[in-house]
Amino acid sequence: MMGWTSIFVLCSVLTPALCCNWLRHYIYYSNVSLTHLRRMGDQLTEQESPVSFPYRLYTRIRNTEVESQLVFIRDSLDRISDLYRHDSLSSVTWDTDTTHHFRMSVGKMIDGLNTCVSPNKQTDNRLRKYYRRLSRSTLYCTGGSTDCSTVCTGR
Repeated sequence: MMGWTSIFVLCSVLTPALCCNWLRHYIYYSNVSLTHLRRMGDQLTEQESPVSFPYRLYTRIRNTEVESQLVFIRDSLDRISDLYRHDSLSSVTWDTDTTHHFRMSVGKMIDGLNTCVSPNKQTDNRLRKYYRRLSRSTLYCTGGSTDCSTVCTGR
């Protein structure tokens, strides 16, 4: 949860520095997304995440130009949305309507950010690798995937 909150806060801090009109709506959609996320449920497990939060990526992105920061936020939101498009891969039983509304509000933020930056511009591979590791070590393991024993236990 801390990671998603960081993304929402980072973009709200950038809003005054930019001329992109859409960013005025960001706080509204951010609050809607966080509300849906809270409704979906509390922490699912007491276990610590096998993939640590990428603090270095966030520290590094703070020192880049604003456009790169917005691309980072957009790409992070896109990958977060993908984590909640779990279909039959996960045994997690979030309310489908709430999950759908969460993904819709995140999608609106992604679309809005695309009006501020080039949709073709992407962040580096480190962000993609982080989310790939996160989904492999959490999402696939909750659904009983045949790859779960290898991915989750490191065997």
